[in-house]
Amino acid sequence: MSDPALGLLMLGLIVVVIMLGFPTAFTLMGLGILFGFIAFYDPTHALLDNRIFDLMVQRTYGAMTNDVLISIPLFVLMGYVMERGALVDKMFYSIQLAFRRVPASLAVATLVVCTFWGIASGLVGAVVVLMGVIALNPMLKAGYDVRLASGVITAGGTLGILIPPSVMIIVYAAVAGQSVVKLYAAAMFPGFFLALLYLIYIIGWALLNPRIAPKLPESETQIPVRPWVADLQQKYSRKMVPALISAVTSPARALGIDAGGVRVTYKMLVESVGYALVPLTLTAVTLYGAWWYVVIHQQPDAPAPAQIQSLDRSKATVAAPKAASDAPQELGSGSQEPPQEDKAEELGAGGSSSNADKGSEQLQEVGSAELRAEAGNAPAYAGPPQQFYLWFSIIGALMALMTLRYYWRMEAEQFEVLRLLVSSVMPLGVLTVVVLVVILFGITTATESAAVGAAGAFLLAFQARTLDWKRTKEAVFLTAKTTSMVCWLFVGSAIFSAVFAILGGQALVERWVLSFDLSPIQFMIVSQAIIFVLGWPLEWTEIIVIFVPIFLPLLKHFQIDPILWGVLVFVNLQAAFLSPPVAMSAFYLKGVAPKHVTINQIFAGMMPYMLIVILCMVFMYIWPGLTLWLPNFLYGA
Repeated sequence: MSDPALGLLMLGLIVVVIMLGFPTAFTLMGLGILFGFIAFYDPTHALLDNRIFDLMVQRTYGAMTNDVLISIPLFVLMGYVMERGALVDKMFYSIQLAFRRVPASLAVATLVVCTFWGIASGLVGAVVVLMGVIALNPMLKAGYDVRLASGVITAGGTLGILIPPSVMIIVYAAVAGQSVVKLYAAAMFPGFFLALLYLIYIIGWALLNPRIAPKLPESETQIPVRPWVADLQQKYSRKMVPALISAVTSPARALGIDAGGVRVTYKMLVESVGYALVPLTLTAVTLYGAWWYVVIHQQPDAPAPAQIQSLDRSKATVAAPKAASDAPQELGSGSQEPPQEDKAEELGAGGSSSNADKGSEQLQEVGSAELRAEAGNAPAYAGPPQQFYLWFSIIGALMALMTLRYYWRMEAEQFEVLRLLVSSVMPLGVLTVVVLVVILFGITTATESAAVGAAGAFLLAFQARTLDWKRTKEAVFLTAKTTSMVCWLFVGSAIFSAVFAILGGQALVERWVLSFDLSPIQFMIVSQAIIFVLGWPLEWTEIIVIFVPIFLPLLKHFQIDPILWGVLVFVNLQAAFLSPPVAMSAFYLKGVAPKHVTINQIFAGMMPYMLIVILCMVFMYIWPGLTLWLPNFLYGA
């Protein structure tokens, strides 16, 4: 049997063995070592004097010394601390009240919480299980269709692996040798766009068929107003903003309120004013932040964002030949015959086989500040285009009008909802935004941001007094378990892909694909279709570490941006959690669902979301700016 045929046999066996239920990481290592032993076998040497063992040690050491992978346990710890700290219950209640007038309000609130919680934790299983416990029973008791209730939880729970910070993005960056921060920026808009498509589908279905999501009884949509707030409203004004301002400036009547045994203090009035000012503060900070970054931050002596050259891209072009020249020396023992050295050279020059080395050598967690330092000789920034001022004026005016309208209509009920939202969502929201902003703007590396996020999660849980010693140990144990799985997967995939390239499987696949003379769009469709089909029997981890490296060397031939292709893969792999028979989201939800909810009903509820995933990918390909605009603006083309 020829070497390429052995490579194809190796690729087919890995799919069969994984579907039989064997652990993926150790299956990859086992088949890699077995077939690598055959590839490196030399009858003139002792049986155990085989270079596959050197390769195994080097790949394991490469994963251990890859600094980027340090961010994985920190982000995972952040998610598990939040999940074990039970920080989401109050959030779901407050968001449910905020959307009480929207069709399918419980489903909409579930999707919003899933999206927000998925961003904060990035753990699909934890989000699906948690929302299944919190939201599934209330939706079923309200008469919601089982397909709607189960579909929104399973689909919304998967958004955590798409919207940064995401472990899947980090693994892809390490495999493909791409910048983590550029992938984070590229995945931002598609992730929120997919969530918007889910939202449109839910509301549209509820409008077309109100029976699937009956309106909640009036008793469940009423907002409890604290007695002293109602008395304050009666004494000053029906509108809460004038009432609070009047109470703070002339507190005599307000301090005399004693409602329900609660005596009003001046501190309570000031805190209430603080809650009321949150919408105005968010509007002002958003507008000023956009103006500062585009107009003020880009001084005339600074390079424009679009003119900044990507540092990690230049490193990749330098590191690639270096990896190719160093690989034979790493594997060489000085006692092998020339044919074996040729194979080692093939390992170094092979497209996917050197991806793991490239990941540790090229993948620098580079932010925009470091990129600008490399682009010091770029042309001076001439200022934003005229269209920016037009759009900024229109958007700013709309945001100001919406904020003023909100304040004009704010009464006691709206104020209580705002207070609940601020107290439940604001701390977690601030932490999540800080973690993402410091990554995207180059203030810290992804690893440092993950450490900030983990520390912030502990502070939030301790402040809420929901994290005891037992739950802390559970969070740490689950973090170690998840991290070890990902890291061993990385080691196994590095060994597997290297042996696959040595056997000539990678070259055979490339020649076979190129023989069809496909256009770039045809290759894009075919590659994404193959990954979509693979998502039915396999999970995203197997697809990223086994099959994605096979396509990566072909992207350059078809002149496809690996950032765009990678984000398409991220969106595509949402289907890996939603497609039977290995739809992990369905089994996560079934584990906490009532007995009368069958697995077939959950599958039926997930199917429409798979079509929405495909629709999102079509939009991304038609308008690449949806993916590439933000990383190009922040870090250059």
